[in-house]
Amino acid sequence: MASSQIKKDLQFWKFSLYGFLKNLQFFDPFLVLFFREMGISFFQIGVLYSVRELATNITEIPTGIVADTLGRRTAMICAFLSYIISFTIFYLFPGFSFYAIAMIAFALGESFRSGTHKAMIMEYLKRNGMAEQKVEYYGHTRGWSQKGSALSALIAALLVFFSGSYRIVFLWSIVPYIAAMGLILTYPKELDFSCDSDEECADRRSRGRVEMMKQTVRDFSSMFRDPMVRQALLNSSLFDASFKTVKDYVQPILKALALALPVFAFLEGNQRVALISGIVYMVLYLLTSVASSRSGRFHNRFSQKYGGLNATFLCSVGAMLLVGIFLLLGLKVAAIIVFIFYYLLENVRRPASLGLLSDRIKNSVMATGLSGESQLKTILVAIFSPLFGLAADRLGIGYAMLFLGLISGLAYPALRFGKVDRQSA
Repeated sequence: MASSQIKKDLQFWKFSLYGFLKNLQFFDPFLVLFFREMGISFFQIGVLYSVRELATNITEIPTGIVADTLGRRTAMICAFLSYIISFTIFYLFPGFSFYAIAMIAFALGESFRSGTHKAMIMEYLKRNGMAEQKVEYYGHTRGWSQKGSALSALIAALLVFFSGSYRIVFLWSIVPYIAAMGLILTYPKELDFSCDSDEECADRRSRGRVEMMKQTVRDFSSMFRDPMVRQALLNSSLFDASFKTVKDYVQPILKALALALPVFAFLEGNQRVALISGIVYMVLYLLTSVASSRSGRFHNRFSQKYGGLNATFLCSVGAMLLVGIFLLLGLKVAAIIVFIFYYLLENVRRPASLGLLSDRIKNSVMATGLSGESQLKTILVAIFSPLFGLAADRLGIGYAMLFLGLISGLAYPALRFGKVDRQSA
């Protein structure tokens, strides 16, 4: 459906503002550089990422059950409180052990948030007769998230430029998250829960909290009997896990390029890196905003229902391999351009992946089901991150990219979606 037909009411703008505020993560363009500045090796960075993902994995399903049982707004407030605790630790307490604790607090925020807000969007669309617009609708709200990331990159660059240190970005990241908590409190109460019918809602409420939680667990377990759900979960999780593992490694490439270029030579090292990184990230996120908002158009061009998902998966494999090859050849600019293309793939693909999963998962366990996807993703990131970091330390980022690209490429035949007609269920 054309984007002009999307109903852009007050709640649409609240969803969009949420994404905008949530993505004001001023640390994002400089996280790897921050760790390196603090003396952390690539392997230790991989371990920290693994700690974050394992902690997310442990808490993912329980927090999804809490969201579907006690209310999604409550879960979202808990998420932002956990993030704020994490940012505070990063800013006040340097050292690998403290960073591990901060990663655990961040993971708790991720597990409370992941799937929960998406489930609220899906519930809103269902209640307003717009369920068929889910790819376009989510793509547009995600586009605002990327606009937030673009502004975040610019602000982060200015913070680092004037402070001379990457640490300050964590302190300022607290401000938009406080605003986001206030926004969540204005969401309609009816988005707290979902049911597949009014009778089911009445039945669930009559059972009490403990029985509701048991029913949620039963419904969640039953969804894995659908082979299409299993394939969709694995396909989406491997794609996102690969992207999440490698996406921040563009930062040391940007740093090396910034220090080698004969521009802004009058600036100090960190100032030059901040300026160039901020500009690149701002342009990158403006492009991903456009990519996300046009995701529906992209996938509608394929005659096969899941042709777009197959194409973007294959392109991601090619992107990882090309980045690795370009880095080995010393072509940093080319590697950065392909990295940007990889970011675009992620944002073109994600709304369609969510649409596929929302078709297959019961409304009553939507937050838990989407949390299940996130849980599988975190397992893969927890495995990939230390291995990728170790390979980057020993062999260089180029060989590490080739390693992960080959893994994804070998897995593709088993995860490829078959020829399914667009109109089929």
